[in-house]
Amino acid sequence: MDRKEFRMLIKCCFLKGKNTLEAKTWLDAEFPDTAPGKSTIKGWYAKFRRGEMSTEDGKRSGRSKDVVTDENI
Repeated sequence: MDRKEFRMLIKCCFLKGKNTLEAKTWLDAEFPDTAPGKSTIKGWYAKFRRGEMSTEDGKRSGRSKDVVTDENI
């Protein structure tokens, strides 16, 4: 399962009213080898509590990918 799918499951737990410990326990039971860590779940819960309901990655500052090309190297 990829990161975006786990974020959707974390959001589902949040909307159902589960706390972070309950969400972590459930994810560990269902996906023992690939479940996200406790700090990841807490971070997403914090975003959801602030009203940021998107599960997409946020924009990052820095160099864009199109700056590095074969011609530059």
